[in-house]
Amino acid sequence: MKLNIPVEETIKKRVSTRTYKSKKLSVHDKEKLMKEISQLTNPFGENVRVHIIEKDTVSNGEKLGTYGVIKGASTFLGVTTDKTEFGLVAAGYQFENLVLIATDMGLSTVWLAATFSRDQFEKAMDIQKNKLFPAISPIGYATDKRSITESLMRKTMKSDKRKPWEEIFFQESFGNALSRKDANEYTKPLEMLRLAPSATNAQPWRVVKKQESYHFFETHKSNVSDEDKMIKKVDLGIALSHFHQTALENGLAGKFEKQEDIKIDIPVNTNYIISWKIG
Repeated sequence: MKLNIPVEETIKKRVSTRTYKSKKLSVHDKEKLMKEISQLTNPFGENVRVHIIEKDTVSNGEKLGTYGVIKGASTFLGVTTDKTEFGLVAAGYQFENLVLIATDMGLSTVWLAATFSRDQFEKAMDIQKNKLFPAISPIGYATDKRSITESLMRKTMKSDKRKPWEEIFFQESFGNALSRKDANEYTKPLEMLRLAPSATNAQPWRVVKKQESYHFFETHKSNVSDEDKMIKKVDLGIALSHFHQTALENGLAGKFEKQEDIKIDIPVNTNYIISWKIG
C-alpha cells in the first residue's frame, strides 16, 4: 500500500536524531500517529506490531535505558514480529514506513537496534517472550543543536555517507555493476534504497537485476554474531520500504516473491532474501 506522503522527498529529508526537546508529543501529533500506526501494513503478510510508550506513564516503574545515546526524548516506539522467515524483514519495512510518516509530520526519530536496554523496554511495553523485538525509536521534536555525543557518533559512523551505486547494484551477476541507464525506470527506487539507514551504517544490501527481476541480498562479515545477522534482516526491510514505496510513487507495477532458482552465484557471507518481479 502506497504511503500518503511524498516518498522520495521524505526519504531525502529524514535524518537520524538522538537529541530531543524535553516535551511530549502534542495531542494532535499523537492522535495522528496512533491512527497511522493502526493502518500500517507490509507486503510480506507478516504480523508486525508497533508499540508506543511514554517515559512518565510506565505503570510498572520500569526505567527505560538507551545507554546515554538518546537525550531528552520522552516517547518511544517499539516494533515486534513473529519468528518467521520474513518476520524481521517485515518489521524493518513496516517500522520504516512509520518513520517516513513521522518525518513527513515534522517529527524526529532514530532506529536503535543495539543501544537500548531490551529487557527494560520489553517489560515496559509488555512484550510477549515469544515475539522478536528487534528495534525501538524515540519520537519527538529535535533540538536546534546536536549534543556532543550525537555529533561524535555521526562522525564515527559516517552517518551522512553511503556506498557508491556500483558497489551495491549489479546486472546478471555480482561484480558486474548495473548502470543507471540499464536500471531505467528503477533508477529512483534503487537510489532511494541506497539512502536507507542501517545499523552502524553498514548498508548490508546488495541487489542483482536479472531478466525481469531485482534480487535482494544481505551481506555481512564472516565473524558476525547471530544477533547482528538478525539486525541485518531488519536493515533489508528498511531498504525494501524505500525501494517499494518509491516504485509505487512512480507507478511501477510488480510484486515481492521468493524465487526458487535465481541462477546467480552468491558470494560467501551473502544471503538471498527476496525478489521483486517486474510487472
